[in-house]
Amino acid sequence: MSVAPFNRVLIVGIGLIGSSLALAFRKAGLATQIVALDHTPDHVAEALRLGLVDAAGDDPALATGADLVILCVPVGACGKVAAKLAPFLAPGVILTDVGSVKQAVVRDVAPVLPEGVQFIPGHPIAGTEHSGPSAGFAELFEGRHCILTPTETADPVAVARLQAAWEAIGSLVTIMSAEHHDRVLAITSHLPHLIAYTIVGTATDLEEHMQQEVIKYSAGGFRDFTRIAASDPIMWRDVFLNNREAVLEMLGRLHEDLGLLARAIRIGDGATLEEKFTHTRAIRRGIIAAKQA
Repeated sequence: MSVAPFNRVLIVGIGLIGSSLALAFRKAGLATQIVALDHTPDHVAEALRLGLVDAAGDDPALATGADLVILCVPVGACGKVAAKLAPFLAPGVILTDVGSVKQAVVRDVAPVLPEGVQFIPGHPIAGTEHSGPSAGFAELFEGRHCILTPTETADPVAVARLQAAWEAIGSLVTIMSAEHHDRVLAITSHLPHLIAYTIVGTATDLEEHMQQEVIKYSAGGFRDFTRIAASDPIMWRDVFLNNREAVLEMLGRLHEDLGLLARAIRIGDGATLEEKFTHTRAIRRGIIAAKQA
Protein backbone atom coordinates (compact mmCIF):
# COMPACT_ATOMS: atom_id res chain seq x y z
CA MET A 1 0.00 0.00 0.00
CA SER A 2 1.36 3.41 -0.94
CA VAL A 3 1.13 6.13 1.66
CA ALA A 4 0.54 9.82 1.07
CA PRO A 5 3.04 12.06 2.88
CA PHE A 6 1.95 13.52 6.19
CA ASN A 7 1.73 17.31 6.19
CA ARG A 8 3.22 17.84 9.64
CA VAL A 9 4.86 15.13 11.74
CA LEU A 10 5.57 15.90 15.39
CA ILE A 11 8.19 13.74 17.07
CA VAL A 12 8.09 14.05 20.85
CA GLY A 13 11.52 13.15 22.22
CA ILE A 14 14.40 13.45 19.77
CA GLY A 15 16.71 10.70 21.05
CA LEU A 16 17.87 7.62 19.17
CA ILE A 17 14.43 6.46 18.00
CA GLY A 18 13.04 9.95 17.42
CA SER A 19 16.04 11.14 15.40
CA SER A 20 16.10 7.89 13.40
CA LEU A 21 12.41 8.33 12.59
CA ALA A 22 13.03 11.89 11.44
CA LEU A 23 15.81 10.72 9.13
CA ALA A 24 13.86 7.69 7.87
CA PHE A 25 10.69 9.71 7.20
CA ARG A 26 12.73 12.35 5.37
CA LYS A 27 14.53 9.72 3.30
CA ALA A 28 11.24 8.01 2.35
CA GLY A 29 9.45 11.28 1.58
CA LEU A 30 6.80 10.64 4.21
CA ALA A 31 6.51 14.16 5.61
CA THR A 32 6.23 17.67 4.24
CA GLN A 33 7.36 19.07 7.58
CA ILE A 34 8.99 17.37 10.59
CA VAL A 35 8.94 19.05 13.99
CA ALA A 36 10.49 17.93 17.30
CA LEU A 37 9.27 18.57 20.82
CA ASP A 38 11.83 17.96 23.55
CA HIS A 39 12.31 19.36 27.07
CA THR A 40 16.11 19.14 26.86
CA PRO A 41 17.53 22.35 25.37
CA ASP A 42 20.70 20.60 24.17
CA HIS A 43 18.62 18.06 22.25
CA VAL A 44 16.59 20.80 20.62
CA ALA A 45 19.72 22.69 19.59
CA GLU A 46 21.44 19.55 18.31
CA ALA A 47 18.40 18.41 16.30
CA LEU A 48 18.29 21.80 14.57
CA ARG A 49 22.06 21.90 14.02
CA LEU A 50 22.03 18.45 12.44
CA GLY A 51 19.08 19.36 10.22
CA LEU A 52 17.00 16.49 11.57
CA VAL A 53 13.84 18.60 11.77
CA ASP A 54 12.39 21.80 10.34
CA ALA A 55 11.56 23.23 13.76
CA ALA A 56 12.00 22.24 17.40
CA GLY A 57 11.25 23.45 20.90
CA ASP A 58 9.60 22.59 24.21
CA ASP A 59 6.17 24.15 23.60
CA PRO A 60 3.27 21.61 23.33
CA ALA A 61 1.64 24.02 20.87
CA LEU A 62 4.04 22.56 18.28
CA ALA A 63 1.37 19.86 17.92
CA THR A 64 -0.94 22.38 16.27
CA GLY A 65 -1.67 21.27 12.71
CA ALA A 66 0.11 17.94 13.05
CA ASP A 67 -1.51 14.97 11.33
CA LEU A 68 0.91 12.47 12.88
CA VAL A 69 2.30 12.63 16.42
CA ILE A 70 4.86 10.07 17.59
CA LEU A 71 5.65 9.80 21.30
CA CYS A 72 9.31 8.79 21.68
CA VAL A 73 9.47 9.20 25.45
CA PRO A 74 9.76 6.71 28.33
CA VAL A 75 6.60 4.66 28.87
CA GLY A 76 5.94 6.27 32.25
CA ALA A 77 5.85 9.74 30.69
CA CYS A 78 3.43 9.01 27.83
CA GLY A 79 0.26 9.85 29.74
CA LYS A 80 1.52 13.20 31.05
CA VAL A 81 2.92 14.18 27.65
CA ALA A 82 -0.31 13.24 25.86
CA ALA A 83 -2.31 15.34 28.34
CA LYS A 84 -0.17 18.39 27.55
CA LEU A 85 -0.59 17.84 23.82
CA ALA A 86 -4.33 17.13 23.97
CA PRO A 87 -5.56 20.77 23.62
CA PHE A 88 -3.63 21.08 20.35
CA LEU A 89 -4.65 17.80 18.71
CA ALA A 90 -7.20 18.11 15.90
CA PRO A 91 -9.75 15.40 15.05
CA GLY A 92 -8.26 12.84 12.69
CA VAL A 93 -4.67 13.19 13.86
CA ILE A 94 -2.87 9.87 14.32
CA LEU A 95 -1.16 9.55 17.70
CA THR A 96 1.26 6.68 18.18
CA ASP A 97 4.25 5.82 20.36
CA VAL A 98 7.35 3.62 20.30
CA GLY A 99 7.29 2.21 23.83
CA SER A 100 8.21 -1.35 24.78
CA VAL A 101 5.07 -1.73 26.92
CA LYS A 102 1.61 -1.30 25.44
CA GLN A 103 -1.10 -1.95 28.05
CA ALA A 104 0.23 0.78 30.34
CA VAL A 105 0.44 3.25 27.45
CA VAL A 106 -3.18 2.54 26.50
CA ARG A 107 -4.22 2.91 30.15
CA ASP A 108 -2.46 6.26 30.56
CA VAL A 109 -2.93 7.88 27.16
CA ALA A 110 -6.38 6.92 25.89
CA PRO A 111 -8.39 8.69 28.66
CA VAL A 112 -6.72 12.09 28.10
CA LEU A 113 -7.19 12.30 24.32
CA PRO A 114 -9.96 14.39 22.75
CA GLU A 115 -12.59 12.72 20.61
CA GLY A 116 -11.51 12.06 17.05
CA VAL A 117 -7.83 11.41 17.74
CA GLN A 118 -6.73 8.11 16.19
CA PHE A 119 -4.70 6.42 18.91
CA ILE A 120 -2.60 3.56 17.53
CA PRO A 121 0.13 2.41 19.96
CA GLY A 122 3.25 1.00 18.35
CA HIS A 123 6.61 -0.56 19.13
CA PRO A 124 9.50 -0.75 16.67
CA ILE A 125 11.76 -3.57 17.82
CA ALA A 126 14.97 -1.79 16.94
CA GLY A 127 17.62 0.18 18.74
CA THR A 128 21.20 0.44 19.90
CA GLU A 129 22.85 1.22 23.23
CA HIS A 130 23.48 4.80 22.07
CA SER A 131 21.23 7.77 22.77
CA GLY A 132 20.69 11.38 21.80
CA PRO A 133 19.89 13.13 18.49
CA SER A 134 23.28 12.35 16.96
CA ALA A 135 22.77 8.59 17.51
CA GLY A 136 20.01 8.29 14.94
CA PHE A 137 20.31 6.82 11.45
CA ALA A 138 17.70 6.33 8.75
CA GLU A 139 18.34 2.59 8.32
CA LEU A 140 17.61 1.65 11.95
CA PHE A 141 14.20 0.14 11.14
CA GLU A 142 15.06 -1.69 7.93
CA GLY A 143 14.23 -5.37 8.21
CA ARG A 144 13.14 -4.96 11.82
CA HIS A 145 9.72 -5.79 13.22
CA CYS A 146 7.26 -3.13 14.33
CA ILE A 147 4.19 -4.12 16.34
CA LEU A 148 1.00 -2.04 16.28
CA THR A 149 -1.67 -2.50 18.94
CA PRO A 150 -4.56 -0.25 17.78
CA THR A 151 -7.37 0.46 20.22
CA GLU A 152 -10.88 -0.76 19.40
CA THR A 153 -11.97 2.74 18.40
CA ALA A 154 -9.13 3.33 15.94
CA ASP A 155 -10.20 3.88 12.34
CA PRO A 156 -8.99 1.00 10.12
CA VAL A 157 -8.03 3.55 7.47
CA ALA A 158 -5.74 5.33 9.96
CA VAL A 159 -4.26 1.99 11.06
CA ALA A 160 -3.55 1.07 7.44
CA ARG A 161 -1.91 4.45 6.81
CA LEU A 162 0.38 4.14 9.83
CA GLN A 163 1.24 0.56 8.90
CA ALA A 164 2.13 1.69 5.39
CA ALA A 165 4.38 4.44 6.80
CA TRP A 166 6.31 1.94 8.92
CA GLU A 167 6.62 -0.40 5.95
CA ALA A 168 7.87 2.48 3.79
CA ILE A 169 10.87 2.89 6.11
CA GLY A 170 11.62 -0.81 5.96
CA SER A 171 9.77 -2.27 8.96
CA LEU A 172 7.96 -5.61 9.06
CA VAL A 173 4.61 -4.75 10.64
CA THR A 174 2.48 -7.04 12.81
CA ILE A 175 -0.81 -6.13 14.47
CA MET A 176 -1.73 -7.73 17.80
CA SER A 177 -3.40 -6.94 21.11
CA ALA A 178 -1.59 -4.88 23.73
CA GLU A 179 -1.83 -7.73 26.24
CA HIS A 180 -0.26 -10.25 23.87
CA HIS A 181 2.50 -7.80 22.96
CA ASP A 182 3.46 -7.30 26.60
CA ARG A 183 3.72 -11.04 27.30
CA VAL A 184 5.83 -11.68 24.19
CA LEU A 185 8.19 -8.77 24.85
CA ALA A 186 8.57 -9.76 28.50
CA ILE A 187 10.53 -12.84 27.44
CA THR A 188 12.17 -11.60 24.23
CA SER A 189 13.32 -8.18 25.45
CA HIS A 190 12.50 -7.24 29.03
CA LEU A 191 13.85 -10.32 30.80
CA PRO A 192 17.15 -10.31 28.83
CA HIS A 193 17.71 -6.68 29.83
CA LEU A 194 16.98 -7.50 33.47
CA ILE A 195 19.49 -10.36 33.34
CA ALA A 196 22.11 -8.14 31.67
CA TYR A 197 21.75 -5.41 34.29
CA THR A 198 22.03 -8.06 37.02
CA ILE A 199 25.13 -9.80 35.64
CA VAL A 200 27.00 -6.57 35.03
CA GLY A 201 25.98 -5.40 38.50
CA THR A 202 27.27 -8.64 40.00
CA ALA A 203 30.62 -8.10 38.28
CA THR A 204 30.95 -4.64 39.82
CA ASP A 205 30.41 -6.14 43.28
CA LEU A 206 33.46 -8.40 43.00
CA GLU A 207 36.75 -7.61 44.70
CA GLU A 208 38.70 -4.85 42.96
CA HIS A 209 41.31 -7.17 41.43
CA MET A 210 38.52 -9.37 40.07
CA GLN A 211 36.76 -6.35 38.55
CA GLN A 212 39.89 -5.48 36.59
CA GLU A 213 40.23 -9.04 35.33
CA VAL A 214 36.57 -9.12 34.29
CA ILE A 215 37.18 -6.04 32.14
CA LYS A 216 40.54 -7.29 30.82
CA TYR A 217 39.38 -10.78 29.89
CA SER A 218 35.81 -10.04 28.83
CA ALA A 219 34.68 -12.63 26.33
CA GLY A 220 31.96 -12.10 23.74
CA GLY A 221 29.15 -13.12 26.06
CA PHE A 222 30.00 -10.62 28.77
CA ARG A 223 30.60 -7.87 26.21
CA ASP A 224 27.09 -8.48 24.86
CA PHE A 225 25.69 -8.15 28.38
CA THR A 226 27.50 -4.85 28.91
CA ARG A 227 26.14 -3.54 25.61
CA ILE A 228 22.58 -4.36 26.66
CA ALA A 229 23.14 -2.96 30.16
CA ALA A 230 24.27 0.34 28.62
CA SER A 231 20.69 1.07 27.51
CA ASP A 232 18.77 4.09 28.80
CA PRO A 233 18.15 3.46 32.54
CA ILE A 234 15.05 5.68 32.72
CA MET A 235 13.42 3.93 29.80
CA TRP A 236 14.06 0.49 31.29
CA ARG A 237 12.96 1.56 34.77
CA ASP A 238 9.60 2.46 33.26
CA VAL A 239 9.41 -0.76 31.24
CA PHE A 240 9.81 -2.97 34.30
CA LEU A 241 7.42 -0.95 36.45
CA ASN A 242 4.74 -0.90 33.75
CA ASN A 243 5.00 -4.54 32.64
CA ARG A 244 5.63 -6.04 36.05
CA GLU A 245 3.10 -8.91 35.87
CA ALA A 246 4.43 -10.33 32.60
CA VAL A 247 8.07 -9.80 33.61
CA LEU A 248 7.56 -11.49 36.98
CA GLU A 249 5.82 -14.41 35.26
CA MET A 250 8.76 -14.92 32.90
CA LEU A 251 11.24 -14.39 35.74
CA GLY A 252 9.52 -17.20 37.63
CA ARG A 253 9.87 -19.52 34.65
CA LEU A 254 13.54 -18.60 34.32
CA HIS A 255 14.10 -19.34 38.02
CA GLU A 256 12.65 -22.83 37.52
CA ASP A 257 14.85 -23.47 34.48
CA LEU A 258 17.94 -22.25 36.32
CA GLY A 259 17.11 -24.63 39.14
CA LEU A 260 17.03 -27.56 36.72
CA LEU A 261 20.38 -26.54 35.20
CA ALA A 262 21.94 -26.06 38.63
CA ARG A 263 20.87 -29.55 39.60
CA ALA A 264 22.27 -31.00 36.35
CA ILE A 265 25.62 -29.34 36.99
CA ARG A 266 25.66 -30.41 40.65
CA ILE A 267 25.02 -34.11 39.90
CA GLY A 268 27.11 -34.21 36.71
CA ASP A 269 24.16 -34.77 34.39
CA GLY A 270 25.89 -33.99 31.09
CA ALA A 271 23.05 -35.39 28.96
CA THR A 272 20.58 -32.82 30.29
CA LEU A 273 23.04 -29.98 29.75
CA GLU A 274 23.83 -31.07 26.19
CA GLU A 275 20.13 -31.48 25.35
CA LYS A 276 19.37 -27.99 26.66
CA PHE A 277 22.28 -26.35 24.85
CA THR A 278 21.45 -28.15 21.57
CA HIS A 279 17.88 -26.90 21.74
CA THR A 280 18.86 -23.31 22.45
CA ARG A 281 21.48 -23.34 19.68
CA ALA A 282 18.71 -24.25 17.23
CA ILE A 283 16.72 -21.22 18.39
CA ARG A 284 19.73 -18.97 17.78
CA ARG A 285 20.08 -20.35 14.27
CA GLY A 286 16.40 -19.64 13.68
CA ILE A 287 16.88 -16.00 14.74
CA ILE A 288 19.81 -15.65 12.33
CA ALA A 289 17.80 -17.26 9.53
CA ALA A 290 15.03 -14.71 10.15
CA LYS A 291 17.66 -11.94 9.77
CA GLN A 292 16.97 -10.61 13.26
CA ALA A 293 20.58 -10.95 14.48
